Amino acid sequence: MKLMTGNSNLPLARDIAAYLELPLTEALVRRFADEEIFVEIRENVRGEDVFVVQSTSFPANDNLMELLICIDALKRASAKRITAVVPYFGYARQDRKPGPRTPISAKLVANLITTAGADRVLSVDLHAGQIQGFFDIPTDNLFAAPVMSADIQARFGDKNLMVVSPDVGGVVRARALSKRLDNAPLAIVDKRRERAGESEVMNIIGDVEGRFCILIDDIVDSAGTLCNAAAALKEAGAEDVVAYVTHGVLSGGAVARVEGSVLRELVITDSIGNQEIISEAKRIRHLTIAPLLAEAIRRIADESSVSSLFD
Repeated sequence: MKLMTGNSNLPLARDIAAYLELPLTEALVRRFADEEIFVEIRENVRGEDVFVVQSTSFPANDNLMELLICIDALKRASAKRITAVVPYFGYARQDRKPGPRTPISAKLVANLITTAGADRVLSVDLHAGQIQGFFDIPTDNLFAAPVMSADIQARFGDKNLMVVSPDVGGVVRARALSKRLDNAPLAIVDKRRERAGESEVMNIIGDVEGRFCILIDDIVDSAGTLCNAAAALKEAGAEDVVAYVTHGVLSGGAVARVEGSVLRELVITDSIGNQEIISEAKRIRHLTIAPLLAEAIRRIADESSVSSLFD
């Protein structure tokens, strides 16, 4: 087994390598003067089981091309099996046609990864479950819920917990976390989105009076939804609000928005390499998923069960 990485999230790749006690495959991933990407693998990978760690986060197109070119280089170097480890799968929010003459970009990206030569895909908390079906190759969708629930139990286990979904679409995710927190009660924030990137909280479904609320979501981008939801929960009598989100995209003024909100804390995983963006943020904390990914990689290489990770 060999572990290779692009440039999107080097700290996470190094943590995975350390957990597996494997060196990262020596490779050169650089750009020419015109920003074309060049990849050179500097060790033998013939007949090897190779895992390429690369999130397709900002800059999404550059990181996606890096992933595709790494896969192509490995294929042409006669790697036996190539697994694309994509902790954050970009374009996942474009998983259906919201209107006429619009693309399903998530399916296009799935086709690109498959055509490039990947034999398998490993990701974390895909935005929509049907994206697994967009691939014509085996695809494992890991869940960050076990990592989050362990952190919640350790830090807030003595609180009167309630799990809250920031929208109706996230109820399944919230229910899964609730089961891991001894069946904590559920609430839903009903919101109306007037336009992309903006959200307006309408009302709370559930009694949050005196509860310590855990907001759970898969992606935080502009942070408008989370901050509005937190404000609505506080107005409804919640004791405090903490948000747990898998993928911290945090575009634009998201960090400043979180810092100025009523959120006690925003906890994100390191699926996206944005440590520099949040280094000075006092209300944002990282939670590593390196052991989760590393264990899944080990099990895929050993041909053992991945789903048993979540039993």
